[in-house]
Amino acid sequence: MTSPTTLTSRAALDGGGTAPTGADLGLLVLRLAVGLTMAAHGTQKLFGWFDGGGLDGTGQFFAFLGYPSGSTMALVAGLSETLGGLGLALGLLTPLAGAAVVGTMVNAIVSAHWDDPFIGGFELPLVLGLAAVALTLSGPGRYAVDHVLPLPDRVREHRVTHGLAALALALVVAGITLLIRN
Repeated sequence: MTSPTTLTSRAALDGGGTAPTGADLGLLVLRLAVGLTMAAHGTQKLFGWFDGGGLDGTGQFFAFLGYPSGSTMALVAGLSETLGGLGLALGLLTPLAGAAVVGTMVNAIVSAHWDDPFIGGFELPLVLGLAAVALTLSGPGRYAVDHVLPLPDRVREHRVTHGLAALALALVVAGITLLIRN
């Protein structure tokens, strides 16, 4: 027999039926805001859109920051921000999309903004990175592509362990990237 606690927990996990919940709508708004902001920053690096430097200008900046092969690192950062941002906005592979954003924001804070004051310095990458952490841990909410992917339930359903593993991956890759700087 199923206990009332199990039914309540399952209903909460399923979003409580067909009516949208405030949490689902809130996660959608957060995903769109963070994801589209990150994607815009990524396209600045990749294509020079929105007054960005493109790969050449961003590559020179990355070389100035001490990264080896600045143009390659600009490509990696641009792709991480663009694809991670779009993934968050769509709710597509949310833990990995969040990890891509977190990794780039850790690098941005440490390499480009560490000595800046909080206001007018590293607060934007900090807030974007922490919002990506929150989405990686919470999952995308009901209105996400993740829920319609043709994958087994154990992979498609959000689990905190998936979020924690993605964040661990992000921090390891970000740390390695920071260690290879001159």
